[in-house]
Amino acid sequence: MDHDLIIIGGGAGGLAAARAAQWAGADALLVNDGPLGGDCTFTGCVPSKTLLSAARDGLSFDGAIARVHRTIDRIAATETADVMRAHGTDVLEDRARLVTHDSIAVGDRRITAPRIILATGGRPVMPPIPGLDSTGALTNETVFSLPARPASMTIVGGGPIGCELAEAFARLGTSVTLVEGISRLLSREEPDASAAVERSLAAQGVTILTDTIVERVEAMPGGGVCVSAAGREIVTEQLLMAVGRVPNADDLGLDELGIELTAQGHIKTDDRLETTVRGVFAAGDVTGKLAFTHAADEMGRLAAGNALKKGVRGRYRTHWIPWVTYTSPEVARIGMTEAVASAHGGKVAELPLSEIDRAITDGTEDGFIKLIAGPKRLTRRLFGGQLIGATIVAPRAGEMIHEIALAMRTGMFTGRLAQTVHAYPSWSYGIQKAAGQFFGDVEGRTARDADE
Repeated sequence: MDHDLIIIGGGAGGLAAARAAQWAGADALLVNDGPLGGDCTFTGCVPSKTLLSAARDGLSFDGAIARVHRTIDRIAATETADVMRAHGTDVLEDRARLVTHDSIAVGDRRITAPRIILATGGRPVMPPIPGLDSTGALTNETVFSLPARPASMTIVGGGPIGCELAEAFARLGTSVTLVEGISRLLSREEPDASAAVERSLAAQGVTILTDTIVERVEAMPGGGVCVSAAGREIVTEQLLMAVGRVPNADDLGLDELGIELTAQGHIKTDDRLETTVRGVFAAGDVTGKLAFTHAADEMGRLAAGNALKKGVRGRYRTHWIPWVTYTSPEVARIGMTEAVASAHGGKVAELPLSEIDRAITDGTEDGFIKLIAGPKRLTRRLFGGQLIGATIVAPRAGEMIHEIALAMRTGMFTGRLAQTVHAYPSWSYGIQKAAGQFFGDVEGRTARDADE
C-alpha cells in the first residue's frame, strides 16, 4: 500500500481528518482539486462573518469587501498545501475518483491505501425556477466578488445564509428583499427565535416576504432582474439564491463501487462514519448530517480515528453539535426544539432577556434563553435530569451555547448549571438563572412541560 489513509477533499472535514492522521502518526495523502480550506474559508463562514462585522462597524461596501479578502487571505495562509506538507501530510492537488475500496485514480496514476475518507463537501442549489438559467443569480460562492454595492438585492431563501446576508447588505445600504417560501424565517429554529430575527431584519429596513414562492424570473432590458412571486413583481439589481445545498458526490466512482446514497443524494454512513463499503468513510457536508464547519471538523477527526483504529474514535452524535446564525441578535441552538422534546418527556425552563440584568444594562432585551431537560437513563429526573436541547437568542448567543454543549456531551446533571457560580452581570448568568427553574421558583418562573 502507498499510504495508510487517503482523504479526498480539502475542506474542513478533509483537513480535520488529515490533522487527526498526523496526530496518530499515520501516513496520509490528501487529494484536493482546488485550494485547501474549502467553502468555509473562501465562500462561507469566513467571508460572511467578516462582511457582517464590517457592516456593523460602519465600513463602506468597498472597505467591507477589502476586509473580507484580507481575512480570507490570512486564514487561508494557515492551511495551504505547503503548511500541511510541513506537518507531515502528503498533498496532491488534483481530482480523484474511487477505483476500488482501497485505491483511487488521479489522472493516470493509481494510488492505494487500506482506508479512504470522502470529504468532498457541497455546493449551492440553483432551483428550477423558470427563467433562472438565462438570468443567472448570485450564490454564496459569487456574492463576495461583487465589484460594487448593488442598490437593491432580492434574496431567495430565509435560512441562515439568507438572513445573514440580508442583514449585511442592508447595513451596507442596499435595499434588500428577503423571500421565503414557508411561513417563517429560520424554519429549523424555535418559532420565537424566527420572530426575533424577523423583527430585527425589518427594523434594519429589510422587506420580508414569507409564504411567498418565486414563480419566474426574467432579465430587464436596462439591466437587473424582475422576480415574479405570489402575484407581485420585484425589480432588483441583483438576485441571490440561498435555498440550500447539494452534495458534491458526482464523478467519484460511488455507483461502480456500490456505495449507497440517501434519497437526497448524500453519501450514506453509519454513526462511525463508514459508508456501505467497508474501509471507505465519509465526513462533512457530503454526508448530509449537519452542514457546518465545526460539524465537518468533528466528523473528519472521528472518521480518521475510526478508519485508522487509533486516535480520536467513537460515534458521531448530531445532537451534541451546536450551531449559530450570526444575525442581530444571534440564534444559537443545540439538540431538540421544544416541539420535538414534548414527545420525550421534556421540561422547559425559559427566561426572556428582559429579565437578565446584562440585557437591561446593554439595552438589548429582545431574545430569550430556553433550556430543555429530559430524564436520565437510570436516575430519571433526579437533580434535574439532563439537558436534551437549548435555544438562545441574544447578542452573545453563539458564545453562551457552548456551556450547554459541554453539559450535553458529558451527560451532566442539569443541576450543575444551577450550582455553578456565574459572574454577574454576564450574559451567561442568565443560564444559571434559567437552570434554577428546574428546582423551584426563580423570581416567579418555574420549569414547565414541553409543548408541541
